[in-house]
Amino acid sequence: MVAAAMLSSLVLAQNRVVYGTLTAFNTYPVQNIKVTAKKAKSVALSDSLGHFSIVCFEEDMIRIKPKAFRSVSEKIGPETDSLLFNLIFMDSKSNRELAVGYGYMKEDELTYAVGHLQQENNEYCNYANIFDLVKGRFAGVVVSGSTIYIRGLNSVNSDNEALYVVDGAITPNIEWISPCDVGSINVVKDGMAAIYGAQGSNGVVIIETKR
Repeated sequence: MVAAAMLSSLVLAQNRVVYGTLTAFNTYPVQNIKVTAKKAKSVALSDSLGHFSIVCFEEDMIRIKPKAFRSVSEKIGPETDSLLFNLIFMDSKSNRELAVGYGYMKEDELTYAVGHLQQENNEYCNYANIFDLVKGRFAGVVVSGSTIYIRGLNSVNSDNEALYVVDGAITPNIEWISPCDVGSINVVKDGMAAIYGAQGSNGVVIIETKR
């Protein structure tokens, strides 16, 4: 009996409440979204302000899988007590109908956001600068300050900097590019970079902006 009471007390001690907020387009609250805690198997719904609170265990996994938006998950750390998720809307006619039909967003807000705030739906906007955006996204690519190298750390010097091509034009640097303006990034090297001649011998970072 005593052992059972101690076990029950231990389990209760592992429980915690985490608070969170769901937005879309970095602006609008998203309601009626189901939030689950994997280990605790608890469920919560976001309210009209996008707020939710959920009971979870230590090192639990919070999961959000709404229709019309990209699924997200977040592991709960020892110090985690609040979360903020900016849900990425996957724009299409059917998804707009789903988002409004399920009551996730008001129709006028969604219409305005898709038409005027599309860049706020871009996950690239979460990065402070273009170099933070590139860092860690491509195997074999090293970012050092405001310089990108494609051959690895053993070749980091001024002669081995990658070639930068933005919207089809070669440019000496990319510091001026805002992450929010980026449509796509690609890194090519070796034979694929041959079309750029000797300039592309250290690899090429190709960026297409939202022109």
